[in-house]
Amino acid sequence: QLQPVESGGGLVQAGGSLRLACVASGTLFSVASMKWYRQAQGKQRELVAIVGSGHVTDYADFAKGRFTISRDNAKNTVVLQMNRLKPEDTAVYYCRADVGQREFWGQGTQVTVSS
Repeated sequence: QLQPVESGGGLVQAGGSLRLACVASGTLFSVASMKWYRQAQGKQRELVAIVGSGHVTDYADFAKGRFTISRDNAKNTVVLQMNRLKPEDTAVYYCRADVGQREFWGQGTQVTVSS
């Protein structure tokens, strides 16, 4: 069992940066594939970035070159560093831990980018 808890959201001006953190309590963190998703109002939830158990990363096209995902297994933490934010990045950002067929979602953290 893993329980992700996100933090770090807030209000930022366009062009600014935010650092989101997700702490997933539980003993399976090191083998989990960790993902960040986001959901803007009125839109479907979409994948932002992935970091696998082997630290291999992948990004949605809109995140490439601006966002960086990383993990620290010693702290059960995954971080999403977001730079050069745009108003269209406004959304609730969710952390998800995947272990085998199981998915564990956090409650989300709001990111608002003003123009």
